[in-house]
Amino acid sequence: MAEKSWSLGRALRGVFVKPTIDENTWDDLETALITADFGPDITEAIVEQLREQVERFRTTDPRDLQRMLRETIEERLAKFDTTLRLSERPAVVLVVGVNGVGKTTTIGKFAKFLQRYGRTVVVGAADTFRAAAVEQLATWAERGGAAIVRPQHEGQDPASVAFQTIEYAKQTSTEIVLIDTAGRLHTKAGLMDELSKIRRVIEKQAPIAEVLLVLDATTGQNGVIQASAFLEHAGVTGLVLTKLDGSAKGGFVLAVQEKTGIPVKLLGQGEEIGDLTGFTPHVFAESLVS
Repeated sequence: MAEKSWSLGRALRGVFVKPTIDENTWDDLETALITADFGPDITEAIVEQLREQVERFRTTDPRDLQRMLRETIEERLAKFDTTLRLSERPAVVLVVGVNGVGKTTTIGKFAKFLQRYGRTVVVGAADTFRAAAVEQLATWAERGGAAIVRPQHEGQDPASVAFQTIEYAKQTSTEIVLIDTAGRLHTKAGLMDELSKIRRVIEKQAPIAEVLLVLDATTGQNGVIQASAFLEHAGVTGLVLTKLDGSAKGGFVLAVQEKTGIPVKLLGQGEEIGDLTGFTPHVFAESLVS
């Protein structure tokens, strides 16, 4: 795991190497958190909480403040259950999100992630609106060691591709099914109608274990706004954040959980096939603040 990829970096290190806690410490801490994409509301709440703790424990040691910050972030992150629920067989995962967030690559990386745990995976190419999408997905599925079920003809109904994928999983005893979906139709209503149809078809064959919404961490709040239709209508159970690598935007993880009320379950922090990890609040808070 690229531990420093989430670090607030020099900004925070500068805060904690000073000999004492003073008003400059609080200004610098606030700036560092805002820069790391925690957002103004969460930043204000965290700084206020830390000020109270520092006063209560009567400490002037910045190392105490560093520990308190880590514990505060971990506590807030841990309010959400980040467990992937994939116990059904087959476990069906619907992957949703707007075009351009890294949905296709995420599916390939997720297949690889599952394969490392000894799971067998099939990918369903149900984004049939873009011819290139199927080929891109096939490339990433192959890299991830997954089988792929493609449309049998151009413009095939996405729900029927999902149906065929689950049939394949049942016939071959494949454990996990990842269904790719369209990221853009002409209207939000059309997109949600399509997703609803896919869900109905799937649920006649098997329960849906997870609906994962892929978000680009570099777009911050704009990404959440773009994905609002999915959040409202798609029954999202977990978030996958892509493009966290090297951006020092780790605060977005906490911000997006608190804004949406939906847990982050997977993190993508690189371009390679193995660069997708599960999300553990303790480890994340440690790597953010250390």
